[in-house]
Amino acid sequence: MDLGIAGRRALVCASSKGLGLACAISLAREGVAVTMTARGAEALEAAAQQVREAAGATGATVIAVAGDITTPEGRALALAACPDPDILITNAGGPKPGDFREWSREDWIAAVDANMLTPIELIKATVDGMMKRGFGRIVNITSGAVKAPIDILGLSNGARSGLTGFVAGLARKTVAHNVTINNLLPGPFETDRLLATAAAAARGTDKSVEQVLAARRAANPAGRFGQPGEFGDACAWLCSAQAGFVTGQNLLMDGGAYPGTF
Repeated sequence: MDLGIAGRRALVCASSKGLGLACAISLAREGVAVTMTARGAEALEAAAQQVREAAGATGATVIAVAGDITTPEGRALALAACPDPDILITNAGGPKPGDFREWSREDWIAAVDANMLTPIELIKATVDGMMKRGFGRIVNITSGAVKAPIDILGLSNGARSGLTGFVAGLARKTVAHNVTINNLLPGPFETDRLLATAAAAARGTDKSVEQVLAARRAANPAGRFGQPGEFGDACAWLCSAQAGFVTGQNLLMDGGAYPGTF
C-alpha cells in the first residue's frame, strides 16, 4: 500500500535507537523527510545514516539534531530544524522502575516533564500549523502500561496516563482539519527498555535476567517479543493519508499479553 505521505516532513523524537529509530526508518522508506532527535550526537548520527540507507531510492532527506527533547532548549533546536512538520512522533525514555516509596518529588516531576509535558509542548508548537495546512499526524509513543499498569513502572503509569487523558480531548477538536492524534502503546518489544525492566524484576530474586526474559517470552500468547520494525510500520500507517478517520485512539501492540483489553 502506498501510504500517501511521500514528501511530507516528520519530526521523530528520541530516535537514535529502539522504537523511535524504527519509526524513523519506516517513515523514511515511505519517502518522508525525517528530522531525528536524541541526546547523544554520535549515536544519533549513526542512526541517521541507518535511516538514510533505509530510505534508499525514495530520496528522503534525513537530518540529525542532537539535544534533549525534554528541555526547552532541546525542543527549540528540534523545531528550528523542522519548524513545520506534517508528522510528529513524540517519544522520550521512560522513567526508572522501582518501588514508589523510593521516589522523590523530583523523580515525579522529571517523569511528568518527560512523558507528559514534553509531548504536550511539542503538540502545542505544531498542531495549529498542521490544521492550517489541512494535514497532520501526531503519534505519541507511550506504553502498554497505560491500559494494564505494571507495579514497578508507577512513574511511567502516572505520567503517561496524564498524556492519554489530555490527548483524548484534543484529538476530537483537530480531526475535522485532517489532523489526527493517537497513542501507540508498546508491550514487550526487544529494546534496551525491556532489558532494564527485566533487570529490575530480577533484583532480589534467585532468577537471572535471562531467566526473567525467557519466562516473559513463554508467557506471551505470541510466544515472543515484538520486533521494533513491526512497531515502526504500525506508526507509519497511523501517519498515512488513509488513517485520517482514526483519532484519539490507544493502539496496543503487545502480542496479546494484556488480558481484558479487547
